[in-house]
Amino acid sequence: MLLANKNAVVYGGGGAIGGAVARAFAQEGATVYLAGRTRSKLEAVAEAIRADGGAAEVAEVDALDEQAVGDHADLMAKAAGSIDIALNAVGIMHVQGTPLAELSLEDFLHPITAYTRAQFVTAKAVSRHMTRQGSGVILSLSTPGSKLPGPGFLGFGVTCAAIEATSRLLAGELGGSGVRVVCLRPDAVPQAIAAGSYSRDVFEPIAARAGVPLDDMLAGAAGNTLLKRLPTLDDVANMAVFLASDRAAAVTGTVANMTCGSLVD
Repeated sequence: MLLANKNAVVYGGGGAIGGAVARAFAQEGATVYLAGRTRSKLEAVAEAIRADGGAAEVAEVDALDEQAVGDHADLMAKAAGSIDIALNAVGIMHVQGTPLAELSLEDFLHPITAYTRAQFVTAKAVSRHMTRQGSGVILSLSTPGSKLPGPGFLGFGVTCAAIEATSRLLAGELGGSGVRVVCLRPDAVPQAIAAGSYSRDVFEPIAARAGVPLDDMLAGAAGNTLLKRLPTLDDVANMAVFLASDRAAAVTGTVANMTCGSLVD
């Protein structure tokens, strides 16, 4: 098992992507600590992990609450003995599809402020323990909006660019202590939308403005990739497992392009 004897915390562990990665972590031997705001969703993921023979713990934690996140990390480190892996998979509702002329300053700034706050708060909380133990992996999630130009996602595009920049800078700051930091950049994940992700509420107004059903919009996006498909939940989960494992021991300060070729580096 790639993650045997590892302790992993997944912020947003009750979400579609966070839950998929948490299950994959557990399948590879990690003890998984699920943190998020909705206990029922966290418990559903934990029950699936336990039913598959894995170990999972649940805690209601708001990733924007610095005190709560810090306290949870301290309790986890004390109980588990280490924090080896941390993934921020938090989803925060925001506006997309609104052109600049109609976009309010508040809607522009909201995702930038919220997502970067969550990145800072969670990374700071776990890095204290990782640097002390001399090892650890911090993972984050971005989208091709960080680089692709286009209308309607100004605030979220800036957000994704900030998440990737934060990941690179953290890698530079923490690398000397043995801590790796990597960002995953998948494109839209239709399976996540089908599984109840908040992204449906983000994408549906975009599809409505374009005058097409959401499924048709996603099919068009898939057709524009080099692989003629969009990433799956398994794609994201498997990449997260690899990057969190010792097989990726030389990987830090980079972004894993998982766009199926919608964006070519």
